[in-house]
Amino acid sequence: AGPLRAQGLLSRLGQGFNLGVTGLNQWLSQGVIRRLVLVTGVLLLALSIVWALTPKAEYLPEGEEPVTFSFLFPPPGYNLAQMQQYDREINQWLAPYVDVDPGAYGAGEAAVPSLSMLFSFASADMIMLGARTTRTDEINDLMAIIVSRFSQYPGMFAFSTRGSIISGNDGGTRSVELEISGPDLEPLFAAGGLAFVTALQALDNPQIRPAPSSLTLGQPMLEIHPDWERAADLGITAEELGYLMWAYTDGAYVDDFYLADKKLDMFLYSSGGSVRNPDDLRNLPIYSSTGGIVPLSAVARIEESVNTEVIRRVDGERTITLSIISPRDVPLETAVEIIQRDVIEALHQSGQIADSISMEIVGASDKLQATRSALASNLILAVVLSYLLMVAIFRHWGYPLLIMLTVPLGLGGGILGLWLMNLLPSVNQPFDMITMLGFLVLVGIVVNNPILLVTRALDNTRKGMAVAEAVLESTRTRIRPILMTTLTTIGGLAPLVFIPRAGTELYRGLGIIVLFGLLFSTLLTLTFMPALLSLLLQLGERWGARKRLGAA
Repeated sequence: AGPLRAQGLLSRLGQGFNLGVTGLNQWLSQGVIRRLVLVTGVLLLALSIVWALTPKAEYLPEGEEPVTFSFLFPPPGYNLAQMQQYDREINQWLAPYVDVDPGAYGAGEAAVPSLSMLFSFASADMIMLGARTTRTDEINDLMAIIVSRFSQYPGMFAFSTRGSIISGNDGGTRSVELEISGPDLEPLFAAGGLAFVTALQALDNPQIRPAPSSLTLGQPMLEIHPDWERAADLGITAEELGYLMWAYTDGAYVDDFYLADKKLDMFLYSSGGSVRNPDDLRNLPIYSSTGGIVPLSAVARIEESVNTEVIRRVDGERTITLSIISPRDVPLETAVEIIQRDVIEALHQSGQIADSISMEIVGASDKLQATRSALASNLILAVVLSYLLMVAIFRHWGYPLLIMLTVPLGLGGGILGLWLMNLLPSVNQPFDMITMLGFLVLVGIVVNNPILLVTRALDNTRKGMAVAEAVLESTRTRIRPILMTTLTTIGGLAPLVFIPRAGTELYRGLGIIVLFGLLFSTLLTLTFMPALLSLLLQLGERWGARKRLGAA
């Protein structure tokens, strides 16, 4: 009984919709002005939606996991022992929350969300911490808690991002990389520090990871200035002195050693241990062929200075790179515009940085521009190919052009659907490149319904029916297959759009564009296309009659 009642209800709804559409088209067929107003209004509506509601673009879906990778960068001068001590403190703080009750944090009984994974390692220049939350929706809270804890260490700054199955674990799909280049280190690092502070203010406290990790020339450095005359007197060459310093500090490469088919690298190290203070460096023993063993201070001057621990070069220029990840409510395209206007242009115009310093935006923003240009070209190509294919089928240049006018309806419907979905509190669907692929899919889908109407109406006119009756009859007979194909397509896409699961975020945007684009274009096609078709067919008849009268 249930299926029968449902079938009856659907049948009555279909009959009512059929009568409503047919009645509306019959009313429209009685006046040219009505049809012109409708056609113009529908096209303007679609174009207005595209212009007003198209959001700023992202590059790719983040494909995020409930995992955070957090980094703690020290100022110059920290050593490995200090960083290992901080690493132990952080692990002791988070370890009690591993495999605890997942509901404790939500109930306010725990200060940190339940963790299913925790690992970290420390080096002299950073601490890296990885953690996975038991509940997916608590990962952002965990990131904020970790950054807050990291900021308690004096002089350090933190960088935290979510893991991604698409890009690297450093915010690759949303990272704007600002490359700052210049010939001299001092003005270069001054510009890097200014850009860092300006970007923090312009983007409302984004995540920023500089490379090198310190933007100050505060790394302690010992400079060795050889006394070449004294070294020559003792029979010590520049090559020998450099190799000895290499062996005494980092260890010097000697040669390769092969054990069966296994290659082993041989290094030469000092048996006296590593250099820990300037006096150790001054007293390093140097063998001379003429003077026996002498300290390094006998052949070189040791000076203490400061510098950067890393000198990066891009295309041969000394470069600082700021990887900037904007807040989640700021799209990548908007972030690029803000950085260009409020950071690059503002610093150059204010004269706060030297003329020799250049700034350039690269990274995901470059890929966004390249991919969007490729998609735009592909969209134009898809429209042209679809049009030429229909020209070959209809053997006419005008009717396919008429059908292609429904493409803007589909594009406007897709943009409107994306805007409506993002109004829901539980939805945050960015306008990324995979979402834009939905427009390519729509080009081949939205033209199917008007093809049915146009083909049937042309067949009716060839049989001698009046234009208005031919179009009305095509609407009455084709509305059922149009609704069937539309509803089955919508039903297939609905779980992806309205009931997302793990992994569906990659293609949910594409599903939204196709679902709402098809729904919007179908509803408008049933009124827009018959009105436009009957108008053009009647104008064609009148033009043909005038030509025949003129020939007579």
